[in-house]
Amino acid sequence: MPNVKVYSTAQCPYCRMVKAFLEKNNIEYDSVDVGTDEAAAKEMIELTGQYGVPVTVVDGEVIIGFDAPRLNELFGSERTSEVYDLIIMGAGPAGLTAGVYASRKLLSTMIISENIGGQAMESWAIENYMGYRMVSGEDLMAKFEEQVRNLNVHLELDRVTGVAKEGGLFTVTTYSERVFRTKTIVVATGRRPRRLGVEGEERFWGRGVSVCSTCDGPLFKGKDVAVVGGGNSAVMTAIEMAKIARSVHLIVRSTLRADAVYLDRLKEMEKNVAIHQPYTVTGLLGVDVLTGIKIRHKDSGAEEEVAVDGVFAEIGHEPNVDAVRDLVAINDRNEIVVDENCHTNLPGIYAAGDVTSINGKQIIIASGEGAKAALEAQAYLLSLRTH
Repeated sequence: MPNVKVYSTAQCPYCRMVKAFLEKNNIEYDSVDVGTDEAAAKEMIELTGQYGVPVTVVDGEVIIGFDAPRLNELFGSERTSEVYDLIIMGAGPAGLTAGVYASRKLLSTMIISENIGGQAMESWAIENYMGYRMVSGEDLMAKFEEQVRNLNVHLELDRVTGVAKEGGLFTVTTYSERVFRTKTIVVATGRRPRRLGVEGEERFWGRGVSVCSTCDGPLFKGKDVAVVGGGNSAVMTAIEMAKIARSVHLIVRSTLRADAVYLDRLKEMEKNVAIHQPYTVTGLLGVDVLTGIKIRHKDSGAEEEVAVDGVFAEIGHEPNVDAVRDLVAINDRNEIVVDENCHTNLPGIYAAGDVTSINGKQIIIASGEGAKAALEAQAYLLSLRTH
């Protein structure tokens, strides 16, 4: 058996996915919580240079993040080839809900996703999902996942890299070079965090720059951090990091756009939260790890440096459409164009959730759209049988 160690934090959803993957494949591992064990955190940083989790070490090989394709290469098992009624791309609220409805209609179904829970997993607290006064994104998505795993749905942790139409079927190719065939597809790939777009961002990725505060926040206990953005996610991150970090600098490009309830809570954190408005981040400082940021006043153009140990980008998300870009219609916002019933312009392919042109980007809306998409896929399959 390989020697496997997983460095993680208690709040990190992607850490939980690494462990779930290993357990599914009967791989024994040592789990180290670097959020509470400072010596272990130091060990991880010295070994990898990373200030982000999860970090998995397999016989000396360091795997950063939840790298599903690499984990599949090391530990995954091959599936027998079959033609599915439906393949769902993505396992966020839309994809998981689509899986539930497809299973209820007795469709042979596979969900392919490089993570479970999607963008919802990054939420510290959700207060507008029916049935819960407040629930973390991780806890809510765990309930979704639990329901799906109790059904006859194949769940593959991988990344779809391409989709092609061949005759009456679709072929779905993954990062780990596996190919699956299906009669219909629901694209529910959601969105990925938008990067800061400044020089040095890649160099400091995981070495001070992060887009997942729920994952990496505990590593910055007692340190100085910056949060970039002015919407709900940015303000909520600033509030939560203020409970952990020594100081928080909230960098707002124009105006604060968060809901009033979050702005009221932000005011309560004014002792260690400084708001820089209207400013943009123009540079990152440091050699091996981040030591500060450069910010520029939007109106005067004046620049200044702010000493921080970490920066969390909360400036929005971009649709994950790369795998189907050449097959379905995309609008000027890079979203998949759908009608009110989740139909794309190509029969047999449906789309749901935040990857689509539907205006509302909310968990509850994505869930409903996922249900609609699965039901439409079933209706399409029934129509094929009658012709």
